[in-house]
Amino acid sequence: GIKWMSSLEAKIEDAKDKKPTAEKLERLRREKVNRFRHQHRISIQGTDLPDPIATFEQLLEEYKVHPKILENIQAAGFHVPTPIQMQAIPVMLHGRELLASAPTGSGKTLAFCIPLLTHLKQPRNKGFRALIISPTRELASQTHRELVKLAEGTGFRIHMIHKAAEAAKKFGPKSSKKF
Repeated sequence: GIKWMSSLEAKIEDAKDKKPTAEKLERLRREKVNRFRHQHRISIQGTDLPDPIATFEQLLEEYKVHPKILENIQAAGFHVPTPIQMQAIPVMLHGRELLASAPTGSGKTLAFCIPLLTHLKQPRNKGFRALIISPTRELASQTHRELVKLAEGTGFRIHMIHKAAEAAKKFGPKSSKKF
């Protein structure tokens, strides 16, 4: 027989028959991520960008960040990532280059220190393995302080060098040739 129905009923009937496709699920996921970015005022440009994180615990689950680093983050009083941390940390953990801008006190230092320690994985006795260049002594001191707190209990040695002569004195006269 013939089944009579209105066009609205036909659309509803078609919607019942169709299962969500991979494209539709991906589009819904993208919309959710874009809403999250908009809600936290995260503006981002580029292609094939990783999704932002909503919690620091996601770093352990998704990126295998050292549990001691997460413990140190919690101990320092950071419970929820700031917008710059939400997006910058995943971008850098994916090995991507990043140019970021955020106000003073927004958590930029922590946002680049977490991926730095994660990429180094574990301490090694191979000299300097990472170098952070700061434009001012105050910023260098702040970065050093944050890294020391973040790396506590992981075995990483964090040093601040602000004069070549002091570096030679501290690390030996051959340090300038070695590093």
